[in-house]
Amino acid sequence: MLQKINIDQIAELARLNLKPAERDKLAKDLEGILAYVSQLQELSADKVPPTSHVLPIENVFRKDFAKLSDIREAVLKHAPKCEGKFFKVPKVIEGA
Repeated sequence: MLQKINIDQIAELARLNLKPAERDKLAKDLEGILAYVSQLQELSADKVPPTSHVLPIENVFRKDFAKLSDIREAVLKHAPKCEGKFFKVPKVIEGA
């Protein structure tokens, strides 16, 4: 069981201003967490293969198809200035 001083130290480090009832609840909660961690430490995971995901999920990709588009001409038609197949914009960086 955690001692009261440990709860006070944790509260101080976390900059928590706890009431006595909150300190008691925190002590009880931490005691439960540490008991659970203790149970986990007793388990042997030597024969369990390492995994990066709990479930064997893989990304599902759709096929990517290239298609011709005539949007360039439609967009350039509305540009204030263009040169060939590019927008022409004023220079914005000095010395370049």
